[in-house]
Amino acid sequence: MLEEKVAVVTGAGGGIGRAVAIAMAAAGAKVIINDIGVSLSGEGGSTAPAQETKTLIEQLGGRAEINTDSVASWESASKIIQSALDHFGRIDVLVNNAGILRDALFHKMSPEDWRAVVDVHLNGSFYTSRAAADHFRQQESGAYVHITSPTGLIGNVAQANYAAAKLGIVAMSKAIALDMGRYGVRSNCVAPSGWTRMLSSIPIKTPQQQARMEKLQQMTPDKNAPMVVFLASDAAKDVNGQVFAPLHNEIFLFSSPRPIRSIHRSEGWTPETIAEHALPALKSSFMPLDTLRDVFSWDPV
Repeated sequence: MLEEKVAVVTGAGGGIGRAVAIAMAAAGAKVIINDIGVSLSGEGGSTAPAQETKTLIEQLGGRAEINTDSVASWESASKIIQSALDHFGRIDVLVNNAGILRDALFHKMSPEDWRAVVDVHLNGSFYTSRAAADHFRQQESGAYVHITSPTGLIGNVAQANYAAAKLGIVAMSKAIALDMGRYGVRSNCVAPSGWTRMLSSIPIKTPQQQARMEKLQQMTPDKNAPMVVFLASDAAKDVNGQVFAPLHNEIFLFSSPRPIRSIHRSEGWTPETIAEHALPALKSSFMPLDTLRDVFSWDPV
């Protein structure tokens, strides 16, 4: 489905990024494997993870090159896109997957942990997307696939930085779809579920949590790759501005926030009339304070 296309996959040294890069190559794409080899929280650095992905692709007969620039600054992110041009002469697909985690309850979250996560996930997705935009526009084709998260779409405890960045990516993707659709460019999001090092970092305190984790381990990272490959392919030429969530063997399509109820008062509103009339009328439709476990409460199928 991706024969002769050139794809950049950020964060492709492991987990979902590696699974996507391998699937892209298996579908015929030439792949730029971008990864800086840091820890889950963003420390350190190594070329080994990217090299392992490259070896796996080449063992399957695919073509891939490595880039170790960071997505977290405009200058280095631009080099990631340039590497596709240098090695393969063009770019057709960008998968924004790179990410780190620095979880903490909101009242304990440091500004440094907020900035680090937002810089990689949200700012990094903007930098690489913007660097690719001119090439996509000039060739009048191109596909963005941004990796968001159910944490941003639904909510989760102790992940304000991650949730804000991931929901911001959804808004950015919609804006790209609106601005660049006229040039034949598509922008969609995938909210993956899978057993990766991000999930493995979640503390387990009860037998119930242990049992749930064992079930989550069935959802291997490769379960998300088919949707990403599809969205990158010409078969998805009419799909733009959407959010998909693979969950083991299920695929969910997410909605965007829309008005769900209204109340009118011809003479206008005061704080008192809002409390007396608007609140009782609207309260039954309030958004619940639920989390991922509340929304996806069943075992993977």
